Amino acid sequence: MKKIICVFSGGLDSTVLLYKLVNEGYDVTAVSFNYGQRHTKELEYAAKTCGNLNVKHKLIDISSIVDIFAGSALTDAVDVPAGHYEEESMKVTVVPNRNSIFLNLAMAYGIGKRIYNLSYGAHAGDHEIYPDTRPAFVEAFNKLAKTVDYEPIDVITPFLNIRKEDIVKEGARLGVPFNNTWSCYSGGKIHCGVCGTCTERKEAFQLAGIKDPTEYEE
Repeated sequence: MKKIICVFSGGLDSTVLLYKLVNEGYDVTAVSFNYGQRHTKELEYAAKTCGNLNVKHKLIDISSIVDIFAGSALTDAVDVPAGHYEEESMKVTVVPNRNSIFLNLAMAYGIGKRIYNLSYGAHAGDHEIYPDTRPAFVEAFNKLAKTVDYEPIDVITPFLNIRKEDIVKEGARLGVPFNNTWSCYSGGKIHCGVCGTCTERKEAFQLAGIKDPTEYEE
């Protein structure tokens, strides 16, 4: 059975990715990060999903790194903006170079376990706002991954050229329990319904024509 590391937040995209990899027969190790983010609600969902799927789960605590992530609404004393990802205000939700940091740490962990496949849920809907989900970044990182060890590492991004509504459709096909995923930046008892990721989540279900089981405040 082919082994793979999945960078896993517990959000909708990475949960569908995890289900997809398991369904395709991979022996998956999910790697999640506590990086001092505004809340750790996603990590609770990540642990629950891994337990339900009987997937190995490694939580890496790098919370002390939060001091270098100045200016992001996810890590600093900055208000989370409401609205759509296409709005200029959403750039404040970017955590500088986050995916590169996560992927490098996940890759190092995988090398130690002799696992030479790595996957994360970058998708086309995020390209406009998040630099480290763009095809150019993935292509460059894949080249790096071929050189960091004696064995080349493959970076697998099956959602790179599809949008979030297509991920929702794939999740429905795979039987993903969407109510066991967390997207909201605010981290309340239920999804706020107005932050960028809640707005994108609601829109994705609507465009996919699939009932959204998420409970929102607004």
